[in-house]
Amino acid sequence: MSEVHRNRAARIVLLNGPGSAGKSSIARALQSITAEPFIHVPMDAFLDMLSDAWQDRADGIAYENLGDDDTPEVAVRVGPVGERLIRGMRKAVVALAGEGNDLILDDVLLDDNRQDYIDALTAFDLFVVGVFAPLETLEERERARGDRLPGLARWQVERVHKGMNYDLRLDTSQMSAEECARRIKQKFRL
Repeated sequence: MSEVHRNRAARIVLLNGPGSAGKSSIARALQSITAEPFIHVPMDAFLDMLSDAWQDRADGIAYENLGDDDTPEVAVRVGPVGERLIRGMRKAVVALAGEGNDLILDDVLLDDNRQDYIDALTAFDLFVVGVFAPLETLEERERARGDRLPGLARWQVERVHKGMNYDLRLDTSQMSAEECARRIKQKFRL
């Protein structure tokens, strides 16, 4: 690594939005066009580290159906095991950036501690990007994917953006992942 890159702060692009908004697709597209290597850190990869035995249980990560068959809405409840996992993920992210790695974080920031996380990331060159799409689009994508609980997006869509300040807002119903990636690269000179 050159001396110039060794002494600069890591750059972090934080993509925040509900499930099925297109964050992972944007992250992969952005990785392919940045001048320097960026590591894609998807929150889902950490959640997948938790065995199925700890999924959908109160002390792990639980999913509560609040809707009905016509309008599904699924709340996510995080117990002590899930909370430890999320805290550890966030410390791992800070450690990766602390070593000078440029990161693209693919996250759904819903918890009360999200501002502490963002504050910890401001030690680096942080770019916070809100990833939006209309609820109808999110639900259509949720059904098409088949790997999401129907109703997650409905529960997340308002909560994930509440109180967030963004450096850039992207509507993935209006732009492709590649177009979003180009906007991020251009705006933040990546």
